Amino acid sequence: MAYRIGTRGSALATTQTQWAADAMSNDNAAFEQVIITTKGDVTTGSLANLGGTGVFATALRQAVINREVDMAVHSLKDLPAKQPPELRIAAIPERADVRDALCASNGLTLDTLRPGARVGTGSPRRVGQLLALRPDLEVVDIRGNVHTRLARVAGYEQHHDNAPAAAGSPKGDLDAVVLACAGLDRLELQWAITERIDPAQM
Repeated sequence: MAYRIGTRGSALATTQTQWAADAMSNDNAAFEQVIITTKGDVTTGSLANLGGTGVFATALRQAVINREVDMAVHSLKDLPAKQPPELRIAAIPERADVRDALCASNGLTLDTLRPGARVGTGSPRRVGQLLALRPDLEVVDIRGNVHTRLARVAGYEQHHDNAPAAAGSPKGDLDAVVLACAGLDRLELQWAITERIDPAQM
């Protein structure tokens, strides 16, 4: 029997889903990934204006409820706190690196970014924390998969000619982006990290 696992289609989502499948395969069970497109994947604009975390989770949760898949794998940060009564969170793996990563041109850090540097993030939390640390920065709202976001950092775009970046997205227009260390590590993109930000700061 092959268990169907629902997942979003990004490289990070499918990588994390495969990791979960491998962790469950001790009983020789087979697992098949089922790609599910969510509202957050097909709409544009600020995530805050789209309704927050649920835009990425609703379609996945509904697929489990409708028995289109047997389970779903999703980043916990993107799940609304209240779950449908038909579902339960069955497992939470050991947490990876909790830190935010700065990915900046020329090996720069939060302290050495130039005044007025343009830093991209799609997270309201990160916006607030960045501006608390460096009110002189210009924080730019960004969307897209990890490769698309990295390609927006000046000097990084050449690394992504063959990477799955969104067609027509800007390249090289930012001084830095902030992403999760855990996701970059899972995609083996540690080379892009110029600072693993101290949790006492962010």
